[in-house]
Amino acid sequence: MTLFIQSYQGGTGTAKTTRYWDCCKPSCAWRANVGSVTAPVRTCAAGGRKTVGENEQSGCNGGNGFVCNNQRPFVKKGQAYGFATINMEGLPMNQMCCACYKLTFTNTAIKGKNMIVQVSNTGSDLGNNHFDLQLPAGGLGIFDQGCPKQWPKTPVSAWGARYGGISNVNQCAALPKDLSGSPCKFRFTWFKNADNPQANFERVPCPAAITSISKCKRNDD
Repeated sequence: MTLFIQSYQGGTGTAKTTRYWDCCKPSCAWRANVGSVTAPVRTCAAGGRKTVGENEQSGCNGGNGFVCNNQRPFVKKGQAYGFATINMEGLPMNQMCCACYKLTFTNTAIKGKNMIVQVSNTGSDLGNNHFDLQLPAGGLGIFDQGCPKQWPKTPVSAWGARYGGISNVNQCAALPKDLSGSPCKFRFTWFKNADNPQANFERVPCPAAITSISKCKRNDD
């Protein structure tokens, strides 16, 4: 019997992690940015539930396309999952989009814990091998106009500091209903409010728990 082991370019290494939540349409939601995949990452209308067409312009660029509420961290059968913006040394965007990585954290209170994330966004402003984790109220970051447009009834102050976001779990209550519960609280429970932990990364085939949300699966998985 021959055992086939998948090998990926940029498959392992050490990474920096940060956090954000800007509500913008993911860059991997554009057909032109993805490689051979089942579909680009799903885009939602304001409200974060209804799917809109892949050509809808980002709400951060004058349109009505936003991140979907369910593209957030969660725990299923003891395994943590989520989504991230990344910049991977030596890889073009179409090789990064929709790939999945297992992050094993190497410091802070979550040392030794692991999380599987899918790349839904890429960021040229990030350093090499940098994972910016999508954590609700993790900070609006560079594109601070998206969440106020997607959620006009939520005060801008509810999203916390522009870089870093909110500072305690009680602040989650001020977020829109779909984000205020476990999506926001994940950072203070499973993630133990770790501040930009370092990690080892390994590319892995994307599990159905993630692709069923994003609708994007790479054909080289």
